[in-house]
Amino acid sequence: MKIETIRLKNFKSCQDVEIKAIPHFCVIIGANGSGKSTLFDVFGFLKDCLTYNITRALQARGGFREVVSRGHEQDDIIIEMQFRMSIADVERLVTYHLSIGLSKNRSVVRREILRYKRGAYGSPYHFLDFSCGEGYTILNEEEFNKPDEALTRETQTLDSSDVLAIKGLGQFQRFKAASAFRQLIENWHISDFHINLARGSKDVVGYDEHLSDSGDNLQLFANRLYENHGEVFQRIIERMKDRVPGIGSVEPEATQDGRLLLKFQDGSFKDPFIDKYVSDGTIKMFAYLVLLYDPSPHPLLCVEEPENQLYPMLLWELAEEFRSYADRGGQVFVSTHSPDFLNAVNLEEVYWLVKEDGYTRVKRASDDPQIRAYMSEGDQMGYLWKQGFFAGADPA
Repeated sequence: MKIETIRLKNFKSCQDVEIKAIPHFCVIIGANGSGKSTLFDVFGFLKDCLTYNITRALQARGGFREVVSRGHEQDDIIIEMQFRMSIADVERLVTYHLSIGLSKNRSVVRREILRYKRGAYGSPYHFLDFSCGEGYTILNEEEFNKPDEALTRETQTLDSSDVLAIKGLGQFQRFKAASAFRQLIENWHISDFHINLARGSKDVVGYDEHLSDSGDNLQLFANRLYENHGEVFQRIIERMKDRVPGIGSVEPEATQDGRLLLKFQDGSFKDPFIDKYVSDGTIKMFAYLVLLYDPSPHPLLCVEEPENQLYPMLLWELAEEFRSYADRGGQVFVSTHSPDFLNAVNLEEVYWLVKEDGYTRVKRASDDPQIRAYMSEGDQMGYLWKQGFFAGADPA
């Protein structure tokens, strides 16, 4: 399943934004304040809406009036995504529409729709349609041989007007599109990596299926790979040897009090260093490799500015690994300020953001004839960026 289009209205600086034909590996560039973090926060916002409700998701960001675009406080916040998925062995373009507004000073789901075409022709059909906690869903959406009037419609009332309908209905496999979109949101990874949280011994508690958003379970997930996916873990170590001078091995080790830490062996010394005392760049590179070599890729991965704390010459290989991750089935969004990272990126993979009259606008590199011409002659994206060919992406 792959997101193809994102449309935003009145979400912070994204007052009217549309990104079309999104590739499996999508790289976003732009000056500070152009809206890169806002664009990425859409994914975190939807995940919070699903996990809790829209009221809590908004409160975590200062409330409705802090999230809605300035000058549009009386309008609704609208998020719309189109994604492709197979339903009844036919690939279909599914649209999820969410409109959020205020009613008596309370945040409500003004409209929530899930729609797609039942056949090759005609308008998309609403298989889920809710407003302010009430609406309907189609129970037999896969019976495409039946006419529209023969579909079974069930009216339902949600517990609250600020709860998403896909939160409940998406738990049932018979609602194919709702279930698929819910699983996509639940399983996407919005990286908020903190090196200080990734360091130090950790309690061995529970089962860590993936690296956490903050990286605070790095030791536990690395140990899972070490014990259950030895060939994957060894591949990670080989990559570490190529990129961090002196690294000979990395091993999880249990302490006497039942906790877990990582030991990094430097070939110049007899005794290994525990993760608390290795460099920030070493920890971050190891964490990225653990994330990117996960045997079960996330359906969507978002990483902001992966170049921080990393040596510039390593960024080409890191970009290739992000692309490889996307090829294995996980769509990847990356924002960057690094020309070195951008030099490893293809023309059709890059979008840049600019601020116009206080609002974010999105441009696609492949739509610019000058950039396209230079790239066809063998130029690299990062050098073109530094030379000012991305109009509006330079704060100067």
